[in-house]
Amino acid sequence: MTIETGKIVENTTVGKNVFRLTIELPDIAANAVPGQFCEIKINDTVYPLLRRPFSVSDVEGSFVSFLIEVKGAGTEMLARKKVGEELNVIGPLGRGFNIEDDFETAVIVAGGIGVAPFPFLLKSLSASVEVFSYVGARTKAQIINSELENISIATDDGSSGFHGNVVELLANNIERFNSSKIKIFGCGPIPMLAALKKFSLQNDINCEVSAESNMACGIGLCQGCAIKSAESEGYLLVCKDGPVFNIKEVDF
Repeated sequence: MTIETGKIVENTTVGKNVFRLTIELPDIAANAVPGQFCEIKINDTVYPLLRRPFSVSDVEGSFVSFLIEVKGAGTEMLARKKVGEELNVIGPLGRGFNIEDDFETAVIVAGGIGVAPFPFLLKSLSASVEVFSYVGARTKAQIINSELENISIATDDGSSGFHGNVVELLANNIERFNSSKIKIFGCGPIPMLAALKKFSLQNDINCEVSAESNMACGIGLCQGCAIKSAESEGYLLVCKDGPVFNIKEVDF
């Protein structure tokens, strides 16, 4: 974990209320693995008081990119930041994806802004791994699929691709993977992750997911990002024990 101040080199709109923020952070870039996140300080004033957590979306040399959806005051302020301005960042934080497992095919399942960690993941996979990406959103305008491979789309309203949710789309396509060892990598809202858990357990498929949560401190001190453990009566912390979990570890 490093506390690093870096200059913004890109702030580009990539979708409805979504922008890509790229910051020069050589120390964080050198140590990040796919699935980890960073905590970004919005500005030098006391408002907003807390940093905001964002998945590491990509790393290129000394530059770290984040895919950010505008949801409130903090993200609105970040969206207005200019190239050349500086931001203070803590990272990389948390546990990332395990890409050393035995699999021949990576199946990406992303809901909405849940696509964020996957460009970095795909770049880190072995060249021999085949990738299929399933991307879902409420409507066509909210689909983000840049830098993914072999993309299939699902929308709740049927405005693009499959009419239904992204896990239903995956279930309809499961026969295409019968002849290969697959691993599912998921990220999205809790209802999607719950459906993905049910699907992966029913089909005995190895699955890891990046859980979304409000993470005020990012290092496990505030205990504000607890998620119920599926293996005990206790709780796990998304920021410290995750944000990536084997699907069997957590109870959604």
